[in-house]
Amino acid sequence: MPAGKCYFYKPMNDPLTNKVAESGLITIDLEKYYPKGETAVFDLKDHLFMGLILKEKEFREGLKKIDWENYRNKFVAVTCTADAIIPVWAYMLVASYLQPVTKDMVMGDEKELHKILFLKNLSQVNVNEFAEKRIVIKGCGETAIADFVYMEITKLLRPVVKSIMYGEPCSTVPIFKKK
Repeated sequence: MPAGKCYFYKPMNDPLTNKVAESGLITIDLEKYYPKGETAVFDLKDHLFMGLILKEKEFREGLKKIDWENYRNKFVAVTCTADAIIPVWAYMLVASYLQPVTKDMVMGDEKELHKILFLKNLSQVNVNEFAEKRIVIKGCGETAIADFVYMEITKLLRPVVKSIMYGEPCSTVPIFKKK
């Protein structure tokens, strides 16, 4: 062997061990909770007189003419992108038409819709399943996960888990450890 070099070898008859598997860490991949399904936006601006004024009679008649089937089984964001004063009942009226056909709807833009759907998915997590466990929240993946999701999962798990880490099981950042 050349001087100054270190060489290590493991005899072939010694079994390889997976230290990550033996660690008892549970990895949570937040992509599993990413909202899935078609989305649509219903913009009240398109149903205002001159794009600015809500005239009740015309608004009601206009809503009756809409093909609401276009929203069937979609998640819908109901918004008004015009700088107009919209009475509360107008949103209620739109909701009364959308509710029978959509998967769900929210008042807000597409970003707000995505956030609310993600939070609903996270609320389905059975935190008791992770009681007294060591948790790693996966940090990288195919899909970009918004920062609020990491905060929300921490808020959900912290009361019951032994520890929370961020990253990958082979390289984690400690977040919380029960004393």
